[in-house]
Amino acid sequence: MGGGRTQSDSPPGIDGDLNFYLSGGDDVEWMPFETKKYYTNAFIVQEGKVLLGYKKRGFGRHKYNGFGGKVEEGETYLQAALRELEEEAGITAPLEHAGSLLFLTEGIEKAFQIEIYRATEYSGTISETEEMRPEWFSLGPADKTDIQELPFDKMWDTDRHWLPLLASGQKFVGRADFKCSGEVFTAHKWWYGVPA
Repeated sequence: MGGGRTQSDSPPGIDGDLNFYLSGGDDVEWMPFETKKYYTNAFIVQEGKVLLGYKKRGFGRHKYNGFGGKVEEGETYLQAALRELEEEAGITAPLEHAGSLLFLTEGIEKAFQIEIYRATEYSGTISETEEMRPEWFSLGPADKTDIQELPFDKMWDTDRHWLPLLASGQKFVGRADFKCSGEVFTAHKWWYGVPA
């Protein structure tokens, strides 16, 4: 890796006192960026399962993810996460900050700064919306219930690396750089750490 960084050094754009968790991908330079766009993503984790939404339109279409979107002007990250959870799944929850992700995509000049939130309970009725179709998935091997295992083949490539941290309640920070071919995004470099 360039710039004298080792595998355990955090990449550009990642700050804080962190212990290395894992990294991978191609031995290339990190993508450059000058500015960020700010987003949130919220997950409900309870009783060995996680609530994900199947994205029906927009960026990330046809992938499963948490519920989230842009932070609007005048909103805090938490306010944005609560608004998006209600807009996309019809529920509210006592969200707590769980992690931070820096996400870069080939062909997009701005980096996505995504603050991740988690709750173990919620109120309201989970509902499908124009943008998302909510669905529960098992965090372990699929058991004898109707709950399927996590659909990693229909998620962002690097979700498999940090989702176990989210599930266990361990805070995390990470960065992932993606290549793009049409509507296909492929991770080509990633790094994750946990607070020291």
